[in-house]
Order: sequence, then structure tokens, then C-alpha cells
Amino acid sequence: MSQVEVLSPSESRLTGGGVIGNERLTAVNGVLLIALLAALGVTIIRIRPLIDEHLFIGLLLLAPVALKLASTGYRFTRYYTRNPSYRERGTPSLLLRLLGPLVVASTLAVFATGVLLLAEGPGASHTLRTLHKASFIVWVGAAAVHVLGHLPDLTRILLTRKGERYEYNSLAAGHLGRTLALTGAIVAGLVLAVLFIPHYGGWSQFESIRHHDH
Repeated sequence: MSQVEVLSPSESRLTGGGVIGNERLTAVNGVLLIALLAALGVTIIRIRPLIDEHLFIGLLLLAPVALKLASTGYRFTRYYTRNPSYRERGTPSLLLRLLGPLVVASTLAVFATGVLLLAEGPGASHTLRTLHKASFIVWVGAAAVHVLGHLPDLTRILLTRKGERYEYNSLAAGHLGRTLALTGAIVAGLVLAVLFIPHYGGWSQFESIRHHDH
């Protein structure tokens, strides 16, 4: 007979939660990403005076984006390796599943080209700039459909129903682990963004010159 692993209360708070915990981590991180992407969008509208902020937020996003890919990738793996809990929970709609590879590919493309542009500075090739802009356009469209497709499930995922009300359950299994993962992603992103501040200068000077020329 197979033995069922019983977690202690402290272990449950850290690593418990299972498929529901994975959904909550993905959803909360998704809300965080939406807020950061909204801020990034503001910098794109006024890219010349806000180039430093654009670079900072872009780098800050790297860790939360990596966490999102990890949590969704984990669910994907558990489902297709036939874990009973994940199989019972099912999958997103067919449209969202078909869109998934495009979201992942465009995410990797837009951030990879962005990091390369930062590394190479204003002297970066026209091809690299074009790839960054094109991948960003594709990513925004795919991500928008992805977010809208998951919005109806947010209440169910994040809140616990009590009678006629929904409440956030801070004692839910795995809450501590999810908090640490999200906090770690934010801190890691901030550290990365701060470490690269000395590299912003080239782009700041370049956009400043362009601004005065126009």
C-alpha cells in the first residue's frame, strides 16, 4: 500500500496547497504583473523623458515573469505527467491553451531583446530594435487575451467562500511559501534593476539628445 505523506502545520504553511496553492500563486503574481506592466506602459507612451524608469521597471519585471513561467510550467508538467489532483482540476479553455506557447515565446523574446539592448546601448543594431518592438506588440496582444481569459476565475482562486461572502484566507495551506516566493521575486527584481542603474546612462543620454534635436 502506498503511504500518504502528512505534512506538519509548519510544512503545510510553507509547501502545502497543491494545485489550488499553485493557482493562487499564479493569480497573485499575475495581478502584480498587471500593475507593473501598466506602469511600464506609461513609460512607453513617454519613452524619451522616462527611459530610465522604462529600463528600471523592465528589469524589475524579470523575476516576477520568471516566477509566472515557473508556476505555470509546474502545473503543465504535473498535468501531463498525470498527477491525479492536477488532472482532476482540468485545463484552461482550448483558446488559452493554444495561446500559451505564443505568450511564452513572445515573453522570452521581448525580455531577451530588451536585456540585449540595454547591454549593447544606443549602438545596438536596427534588427535588434525591430525585434524588440515587434515581439512587444505580439506579447501585448497575446498577454491581453490571456489575462482577459483568466479574469473570471480570480475570485474563485484567490478567495474562500464563506456563506454568501468571499474572504481572503491568510491561513490557507502554502500561504507562507507563496508569500516568500512573491516577496523573493520582487526583491530579486529590485536588486537586478538597481545593479544595472549605471548602464542606463547611455540610453538616457541618447534619448536626451534625440529629444533636443526634435
